[in-house]
Amino acid sequence: MNDLEGVLLSVSVAAAVGAVGAVALFALARRRVALAATLAPLVVVGSVAAGVYASAQAMFLSDADSTTVLLLLLATVPVALAVGLVLTARIRAVTAAAAAEKAARERDREIEVRRRELVSWVSHDLRTPLAAVRALAEALEDGVGPVDEHVPRILAENRRMAAMVDDLLTLSRLQSPATTPRREPVAVADLASDAIAGAQPLADAGGVTLTWDVAEPVVTALDAQQVGRALENLLVNAIRHTPPGGTVRVAVASEADPGGARTVVIGVEDECGGIPEADLGRVFEAGWRSSGARTPERGDSPGSGAGLGLSIVRGVAEAHGGTASVTNVPPPTGEGCRFTLRLPTTSPK
Repeated sequence: MNDLEGVLLSVSVAAAVGAVGAVALFALARRRVALAATLAPLVVVGSVAAGVYASAQAMFLSDADSTTVLLLLLATVPVALAVGLVLTARIRAVTAAAAAEKAARERDREIEVRRRELVSWVSHDLRTPLAAVRALAEALEDGVGPVDEHVPRILAENRRMAAMVDDLLTLSRLQSPATTPRREPVAVADLASDAIAGAQPLADAGGVTLTWDVAEPVVTALDAQQVGRALENLLVNAIRHTPPGGTVRVAVASEADPGGARTVVIGVEDECGGIPEADLGRVFEAGWRSSGARTPERGDSPGSGAGLGLSIVRGVAEAHGGTASVTNVPPPTGEGCRFTLRLPTTSPK
């Protein structure tokens, strides 16, 4: 065999082995990209080794010489493997950085969209009481209408705007990375009892019955003011969406996860008629209002207006390392929603 034939044989064998290895790598890459990247240099070394060894055998080199050539080629395997590992680490780093950058862009875009929506909703909600105050003030200036009726209405609209501003400030503080809950030992049942007592007048005015159940007393370290505000918002939301004659149920319990850690679970269940499944994921968004089955809101209670009450609930939960969720309650238990606040327990100090 002349030199040209040897070269052609080496190229053919190397190409065949390389093609088989490439097909195998492509199949592996569909499941494990990192492993495929690690093994890619070995395929190159293997195809070159096969081509050289085949041409050496065809040119009738001695077994000793062929073995020496093969061993020299195989000696490059550790180097190829090291190169593959370096490539894999680099690919992983680049992929992770790209994924993080994409997630950050998506998060920033979502935050900006929500910010614009929030500004739009708040502007719209503030415009209504502002217009009412202006109309009433102009009527008083012109001497039209009784003072004893207009002044209380102006004060009521003022309180409504103050509640919106208070909600905005609260939500802003909760979303600030520098804000941390001021934890102190609190009996969760007492906290729930106080929230229920505060919401009782609103429930009485709407003909709604409030009931509550404590499965077991729980004392844990949390920010009583923040959690109390979250419970108040949940109760006000439930009462305002429950029709007269309905019932709002509050339950306090403690659960253990597989690791043995305890979680405080506070549930507020109403009879609002349910929320469309497509809207459940948006309930805690700032400014969101359902256009589905929920009963129209009643009253101008504190915390109503810009739709920030449930966003504050989620903010309080996340500040404590917990979660806030909502599910529909099907018949025969009821036909409404169950809002659940889960807070990890912390040993009181």
